[in-house]
Amino acid sequence: MNAPLRRVAISVLVLFTLLILNINYIQVVRSDDLREDGRNTRLLADEYSRERGAIVVDGEPIALSVSTDDRLKYLRQYPQAGLYAAVTGFYSVIYGATGIEKAENALLAGTDDRLFVRRISDLFTGRDPSGGDVVLTLDPAVQQAAMAGLEGQVGAVVALDPTTGAVLGLASTPTFDPNPLASHDLDGVRDTAALLDGADPDPRSNQAISQRYAPGSIFKVIVSAAALEDGYTPETVVPAPQTITLPGTRTEVENFNGSACDPSGQQPLIEALTISCNTAFIQLGIDLGEDKVREMAEGFGMTGERFEMPLRVEGSTVGDIENDAELGVSSIGQQDVQMTPMQAAMVAAAVANDGTLMKPYLVDQLLAPDLTVIDETDPEVLSEPISTDVANQLTEMMTSVVTSGSGRNARINGVQVAGKTGTAENEGPDHNWFIGFAPAAEPQIAVAVFVRNGGGTGGDTSAPIARRVIEAYLDGQEGR
Repeated sequence: MNAPLRRVAISVLVLFTLLILNINYIQVVRSDDLREDGRNTRLLADEYSRERGAIVVDGEPIALSVSTDDRLKYLRQYPQAGLYAAVTGFYSVIYGATGIEKAENALLAGTDDRLFVRRISDLFTGRDPSGGDVVLTLDPAVQQAAMAGLEGQVGAVVALDPTTGAVLGLASTPTFDPNPLASHDLDGVRDTAALLDGADPDPRSNQAISQRYAPGSIFKVIVSAAALEDGYTPETVVPAPQTITLPGTRTEVENFNGSACDPSGQQPLIEALTISCNTAFIQLGIDLGEDKVREMAEGFGMTGERFEMPLRVEGSTVGDIENDAELGVSSIGQQDVQMTPMQAAMVAAAVANDGTLMKPYLVDQLLAPDLTVIDETDPEVLSEPISTDVANQLTEMMTSVVTSGSGRNARINGVQVAGKTGTAENEGPDHNWFIGFAPAAEPQIAVAVFVRNGGGTGGDTSAPIARRVIEAYLDGQEGR
């Protein structure tokens, strides 16, 4: 064989080898990723040939499939539209699945390994295959109160059962109607997606778990926890000057509206939290040191790592701290501190649960098509950032915030509420926060409320929403 032919033969051999390797890579290594890719329309078309399982809240489907006469045998419908859109997401023949529709797709579509026996039975009996149901932990009254409170705002509400981690409410605004995205009218689906693409913010972005913001003064709960664990008590007197100059700089920081926290320039720690004294917490954070503040924040879950419940939650973080000046600003929830509303609710829940943080979860049960339970979530301890004694002291301090401090708008007749307000500076109008739980002595619900660019204070804007959510839940519990 002459040289040119040899080169051609070698080139052909190399190309065939590369082709075989590529085929094996796609079929073996990437097979699961490609099969689970929401853009895989072939897989979606196959799934549409089976009745998809329902997503259920309190016995009622918030997502279900109905039969049609077109080539896609089933149409996905969302009876309550925007009320639960942040949770269900959507299921689209063009854009795939998001939210619980994606996180629990295998069970809903009937391809989950736990339904293998059912699929074999369907094959032999001729029964139409179908998916299983996903039962969520949400409380309808909580969800409705949260969405009503956020109406007209960009924001989020997260409510947790502090003793188990069950998610009682997960609201995000602005919301959207998933039904047009689930339509079989493909041009209509694309038009709807285009409208949402042009919205600011995109309603499909979950403000409760996918976005992080400066938490402002709700971070003072974490700094207070670090101080109490370090030997402070609620009555420990701390410096609280009218202004404070950040170490190593000429930057002077004042309290809200330039007010004096106390004429004496010092006050008990409980009073500093009650009125949310900035200068006191700047100095307190510096005195404690970065290691203690960061360790406490990470104990509450602010590790920067994402987690799933099963929706993916972005990681919250204290951020980089280069010096004492940055530590002081971080100690009042500014600088590079970033938190999701879910993380904020977790802080409140850990204090409410005697210092034990339970891992949040949104799925209560997974049901087979015959409604038998095939899986059930067991509550799981995530961390124990503080002792029971410190949790009790924090509860006393947070109760004071609502009783006589910046959180008065969260007060409920006959119910003792513990909480903390937050007002975070940013490029636009201030963000507004509130975290809390109730009843303070025997907590049943922990709440975080976030309003983006609300422009007021956390006490004015977010605390009243928290009150509505807590009242809705407690009223519902009394009726059961």
